[in-house]
Amino acid sequence: MKEETLDPEDWEGLKKLGYQMIDESIDFLKNVRDRKVWQPIPEETKEFLNLPYPRKPMEMEKIYENFKNHIAKYAMGNIHPRFWGWVIGTGTMSGAMADMLASVVNSNMGGGNHGPALVEQQVVNWAREIFGFPTDSSGLLVTGGSMANLIGLTVARNTMLKEFVRETGLQDVDTKFAYYGSSEMHNSLQKAVEMLGLGNQYLRRIPVDDNFQIRLDLLKEKIREDKAMGIKPLCLIANAGTVNTAAFDNLEELSKIAKEENMWYHIDGAFGALAYISNDNKQLTKGLQLADSLSFDFHKWFYVNFEAGCILVKNKQDHINAFEVHASYLMKHEKGIGSSGSTWFSDYGVELSRNFKALKIWFSFLEHGLDKYARLVDQNIAQAKYTGTLINETEDLELMAPVSCNIVCYRYNPKNRNLTVDELNHLNKNILMTLQEEGIAAPSYTYIKGNYVLRVAIVNHRSRIEDFDLLIEKTIEVGKR
Repeated sequence: MKEETLDPEDWEGLKKLGYQMIDESIDFLKNVRDRKVWQPIPEETKEFLNLPYPRKPMEMEKIYENFKNHIAKYAMGNIHPRFWGWVIGTGTMSGAMADMLASVVNSNMGGGNHGPALVEQQVVNWAREIFGFPTDSSGLLVTGGSMANLIGLTVARNTMLKEFVRETGLQDVDTKFAYYGSSEMHNSLQKAVEMLGLGNQYLRRIPVDDNFQIRLDLLKEKIREDKAMGIKPLCLIANAGTVNTAAFDNLEELSKIAKEENMWYHIDGAFGALAYISNDNKQLTKGLQLADSLSFDFHKWFYVNFEAGCILVKNKQDHINAFEVHASYLMKHEKGIGSSGSTWFSDYGVELSRNFKALKIWFSFLEHGLDKYARLVDQNIAQAKYTGTLINETEDLELMAPVSCNIVCYRYNPKNRNLTVDELNHLNKNILMTLQEEGIAAPSYTYIKGNYVLRVAIVNHRSRIEDFDLLIEKTIEVGKR
């Protein structure tokens, strides 16, 4: 038998190419401001990236050239200082380098007795400390807020229905159950409830007030109605920063309602939880530490490279009870890699095979320190409020929601035209697409009370005041055009 390997035959040649990749990657980020935010993908690239699978090898130098010409050039653009779409973070060069190192080590983070597992546990400990969770609470790094919400709501279901639900599922449960949150909840919560077998109709969407916060009176009324119909309130979901407008629910009052009704209290803090570390805006998150479970993303307002989400659970045993499964091939031993004294992350979530997400977070925290992150969070909020003021002072622009945090929703509405809602929606949709297509800026969009709005979500450490001045100037210019 002729034995083969995937290691290179020419290590020195690979080293030379590796140096080139690092040099050009640093320049790529360093000069990002000089490029368009985004540009359409040409047909040539679409065709190239639709070729059948290769049977013969290609030189690494050629592969790298193809990456530069057909992939990097047409990336999403979220590393650019004028990218404010959805809630998508920017990443850092040190995070990218940490990702490379994590891939070189290539540890499986299902658990076990090895250094990378200790790094993840340290990162979880840091998160626990940052958000005021008890020292005996648990946590897990995941792909993002959607998976974090699924895990949090799973722990809620299994804990409130007791452990038998893992054996019988919902087949032997006679009582109906409901989860509650505002009409501004993230769509991942609907997916989670559906996957848990509870059904979308039992995810109660409570209307919001003019500040897009959940109406506490209507929440209490709906809980009373459900109980009268024999439906048990199981879990209350709070928003610490909604995706549409960055609205924060009244976290303290919701905690009281959850306690009174014996409900699990989950806070979706995908990006907004990070306001907790802020110097000037921490009041937004008052009561965050009262959650039974908290989801958030390092890859949003901690600016860590994708993917890096996290779920914290106050009661560690509830967390383990929801996911631990014993198997002979995962038995713990007194010593060795499978030591029983080590953390087994597979007992805290769905996945056994997991990559080494923690290293880029660990690098980033050590490189910058929490105080700098706090200043950057405040900086982004200040930029949002500056943009909101600019819009209010501009005749043909209209602010469509209060700027309470880091999201600005606005539209172009020329005062001398008397356009209908449909005409305004069509006009602003075209403004948005033009801003993106011409590579000027990349806000995203949503509907607020039937109105199509341009939505600027600022989780970008590269943005400067001049970028928001340009956005407003170009919105007016494109609108008039």
